[in-house]
Amino acid sequence: MTAVTIYTDGACKGNPGAGGWGAVLQSGGSIKEIHGGEHETTNNRMELRAVIEALRLLKRPCRITLYLDSQYVRKGITEWIHGWKAKGWKTASKQPVKNAELWRELDALVQQQGHQIDWRWVKGHAGIPGNERADELANLGVQELA
Repeated sequence: MTAVTIYTDGACKGNPGAGGWGAVLQSGGSIKEIHGGEHETTNNRMELRAVIEALRLLKRPCRITLYLDSQYVRKGITEWIHGWKAKGWKTASKQPVKNAELWRELDALVQQQGHQIDWRWVKGHAGIPGNERADELANLGVQELA
């Protein structure tokens, strides 16, 4: 399996408001950067979109170390999603899961692509180069909406 390192981040100006997402993918000596944006979205949606778009780029199963500064995404995909699925996409308080369509999309990518993913949380805005670049790309996604 090819080893890939991914850094992802989301940004939102207002919550909801204009949002952007960015990702940096590194494998061997290659680096690929991607970004995009959406009008009237939330920070959590952009954090999810960054991971989804990064994983979509991979065409064969990879061994991934994925760094993100969103506990919402990390805990959601590694812990909470099992209960949500068992409860028909409802939370413990029987409320619909927010962003369920994005969670379903991410879950399908994780389950169907055959990747081995090590989900690693990093502190945002702490000088970690890959995370800082993903943040810059997410903000570029917002800027390009104007």
